[in-house]
Amino acid sequence: MMNKVETSFEYMSASPDRYALLKAFAKENRLKMTLAETILWEELRLLPKPFKFRRQHIIGDFIVDFACLYHHLVIEVDGEYHQERLQKEDDKLRTESLNRMGFTVIRFTNTQIIENSQSVITEIKNILYNE
Repeated sequence: MMNKVETSFEYMSASPDRYALLKAFAKENRLKMTLAETILWEELRLLPKPFKFRRQHIIGDFIVDFACLYHHLVIEVDGEYHQERLQKEDDKLRTESLNRMGFTVIRFTNTQIIENSQSVITEIKNILYNE
């Protein structure tokens, strides 16, 4: 008998022609995380096992900052360029695509994470525990 984790993720693979490129970008992103991403990652990796997060994870043709696959939760960390009009439009389309794949997407700014990481973690825990 297959469990939820084994059956849920088949559709999350990138297009075969893009996967190698996305994988390389994801690896590079993991090596060059921003301060906010590093702070959040240090907190997320302390969560208990059912809330295992992956960083810079490929879902479809996207690389998301953090993903808890079992709970279908994506966390995006938005730097200043996410405030630009075109980037906001791209982020909206990306969120809509991830939502169609069954993911809940939450976003935090670098400032929120750097200045108040415990509040951010509390919000994430509330989502996970009240799912």
